[in-house]
Parts: sequence; C-alpha cells; structure tokens
Amino acid sequence: QVQLVESGGGLVQSGGSLRLSCAASGRSIFSINAMGWYRQAPGKQRELVATITSAGSLNYADSVKGRFTISRDNAKNTVYLQMNSLKPEDTAVYYCAADRFVLRGQYADYWGQGTQVTVSS
Repeated sequence: QVQLVESGGGLVQSGGSLRLSCAASGRSIFSINAMGWYRQAPGKQRELVATITSAGSLNYADSVKGRFTISRDNAKNTVYLQMNSLKPEDTAVYYCAADRFVLRGQYADYWGQGTQVTVSS
C-alpha cells in the first residue's frame, strides 16, 4: 500500500502563487511510476492537472500550461505543484494521485485526502 499526504493549500489572491506538496510512503512505494495532481471544483468533474513519471516525463492540462509546474524528488518520494498566476477558476480541492503505470482519466491506484485551494478575485 501507499499513503499520500498533501500540504500547502490555502487562500490566495488572484495573481498570487501557492506550492503544493505530496509525500508518499508505504511498503509499495517503489512500485510507483506516475505521480500527479487532480482537482475538483464544486459541481464539476474531477480533472487531471499535471503528471510526472519517475523518468521525468511531464503532462499538463491546457488550462494550467505556462502557469503551473510539477516536479518530483524521487529520493524524498515527494511531488510538488508550483502554481503561479492563480485565477479564481483554479479554486478547487486538489488531490495528489499515484499509479504504478500512468495517470489518465479518472483512475489512479492511490489518492491523497485533498487540500483546498481558494483564489479570491
């Protein structure tokens, strides 16, 4: 099993920045290839924000390209999401996810508990 613990959410003004962190632990940690972030706004479907593989391959949603940066410290089993130029439409609960293979669609092997990000206008 793998446990994912997020931190770094909060309230920020439009145009501001936040950095989310997700620390992974557990006896199956070495089976993980892809890590990433999803988000879910009230009344909306959960969407994939950004992913990174153990080899460093990146993928971003079009809505966050140029503003968000995902990175990963394999030694610390931690993935980060640097969010700049935040907009009110970025307001959502952000979930860390991990998978033995790839992250896509709505499925992941493991999920964090979520952290709230609120961007005020």
